[in-house]
Amino acid sequence: MSEVPGPEELFSQIDHRPPSKDWMDTPVEIKKGMYCYAANPKSVEYVGLPNAREWNPLDDDWKLPENWQQIIHEGFKERLERFRSFKVFMDICVRCGACADKCHFFLGGGDPKNMPVLRAELLRSVYRNDFTVAGKVLGKFAGARPLTADVLKEWWYYLFQCTECRRCSVFCPYGIDTAEITIMGRELLNLLGLNIDWIATPVANCYRTGNHLGIQPHAFKDMLDFFVDDIEDITGVRIEPSLNRKGAEILFITPSGDVFADPGTYTCMGYMMLFHYLQDLGLDITWSTYASEGGNFGFFTSHETMKRLNAKMYAEAKRLGVKWILGGECGHMWRVINQYMDTMNGPADFLEEPVSPITGTKFENAKSTKMVHIIEFIADLIKHDKLNLDPQRNDHLKVTFHDSCNTARGMGILEEPRYVIRNVCNHFYEMPANTIREKTFCCGSGAGLNAGEDMELRMVGGLPRANAVKYVHEKFGVNMLACICAIDRAALPTLMEYWVPGVEVTGVTELVANALILPGEKKRTTNLRSEPLPGMEEEDAE
Repeated sequence: MSEVPGPEELFSQIDHRPPSKDWMDTPVEIKKGMYCYAANPKSVEYVGLPNAREWNPLDDDWKLPENWQQIIHEGFKERLERFRSFKVFMDICVRCGACADKCHFFLGGGDPKNMPVLRAELLRSVYRNDFTVAGKVLGKFAGARPLTADVLKEWWYYLFQCTECRRCSVFCPYGIDTAEITIMGRELLNLLGLNIDWIATPVANCYRTGNHLGIQPHAFKDMLDFFVDDIEDITGVRIEPSLNRKGAEILFITPSGDVFADPGTYTCMGYMMLFHYLQDLGLDITWSTYASEGGNFGFFTSHETMKRLNAKMYAEAKRLGVKWILGGECGHMWRVINQYMDTMNGPADFLEEPVSPITGTKFENAKSTKMVHIIEFIADLIKHDKLNLDPQRNDHLKVTFHDSCNTARGMGILEEPRYVIRNVCNHFYEMPANTIREKTFCCGSGAGLNAGEDMELRMVGGLPRANAVKYVHEKFGVNMLACICAIDRAALPTLMEYWVPGVEVTGVTELVANALILPGEKKRTTNLRSEPLPGMEEEDAE
């Protein structure tokens, strides 16, 4: 893990003053703590990416193929022809600067090349040089420059300082999706084997074992068994989750981080308690130890890799013969499903349009994908008064909600989590309006940047989100930050510890489970984290 300056020192380093030199005349400086390690060659080779080899971003020689410029040029040309949006995004930007101050990395770090417009210019300048008449004739005067080794290194450094959160696109008057430009740029880098290990290895693991962490089916089952024991200790109720059961009505898939990393594990326990509660009401659901990953790190690699990883969930649904899929609290899984599924893998016509077996609600928004978000599902249950809830169990919490980028901007899930939280918690406070909903700030660690070696990058990138949390922490005493994304649950605790000590992080389903009164449960004295419930401190101590 990289060493990070203290909060005051890091904050004092932020400088938004324009640089003295033109951006084209400012060479890239790859700084420790601001980049992720190069991909393991075994992982690159496993997923079928080219030029697998050991290399170090700090070395002068990146061990590129002799014809690397030709490879990039042909890859650029192919994508311009294949993706009309990419060609449009290359041409229509007028560099108005509406997006300049919208990126969390620029706001938190001050590097002008992290302004979305300028980060995109890193690619556009080469596009103009190679593919436009003006660029070929006028060169730098037209904003064009040739692709050199230094330019390539600049691409790699800054394209992996973008979390593809799309906040900048909300403010663009032309509707340019800068995240799509980042995706295309990363695809071009992958043609030369220039990936980072925090992406390539999880993708390789997912190919091999069905999840990013490389967990085998028996280990997945063992973790659920541990949760069964913990839930019994807390509630007195023994839960029996269904695994790999053919003929079940619903297949449940969640990010593997919920099964193996705190605080996501408490969210996973919440899923299990909810499903147990609903069994007597008609829920027929099973988990899979093979399609044991809802997240999709292929999204951060290439369109083809994203497509292949997304397909595994539907292949497992077909194998088990389920009717539809219920998905857990994830971010990029849902952006892939909501925005890319139909044209990427095609409509899942072998499944049925999802209908809640508890309320009879037809989820028409999932008519094509046949996949429903767990928070939509829970909100519908609460609306129809199907859950026995005691919100007072969460009275020790003052909660705010972080809109996860992909579910908010990429999916439009804005009201459902707030509705759920307000029904399971008595103390809920919103962050400032320009930091939530469609305008939400990113956690600073998405798109494969949740590594230990780039901790300074994560802290400066997460500063705008942390600053909004700090506001409600100081004004209302907020001590819990809720979210519905596994990467958020992995990244935000470190961010809060650094910038806003005293604020913890939770998944929404964990809050639901703490409030949920299970039939036959013993007197509850603790929550899922084995912390005393309000008023139960003495009884828990006994």
